Amino acid sequence: MHAGEEGEMAYWQAGVTVMLKPVVNDPQGLAVEAGLRQMGYGGVRGVRVGKYIELALVASTETEARAQIEAMCDRLLANPVIEDYAYMVDEAMPGSPLTDGLTEEEREA
Repeated sequence: MHAGEEGEMAYWQAGVTVMLKPVVNDPQGLAVEAGLRQMGYGGVRGVRVGKYIELALVASTETEARAQIEAMCDRLLANPVIEDYAYMVDEAMPGSPLTDGLTEEEREA
């Protein structure tokens, strides 16, 4: 199954990075920065802590996969009031570690 073949679904893998907006105080980042300085890394500045999420999904096109990922981010993965997100999406091959959790129905779609 490959993207672009009419009517067929494809496997996609995405990596989503969620970070606090620059105007939002980041106490975790400040704590990590202080810890790094105490360890002798005095040149460290501007540490921000976020989260990275990997996921796999089934969609017929990359455009559809991107729309699903953006909806996931807007509705659950990120708080749009205080967080920004960025993502990368690539076609995944069936049987890859990210697609192992897909149900049999999703594999046959």
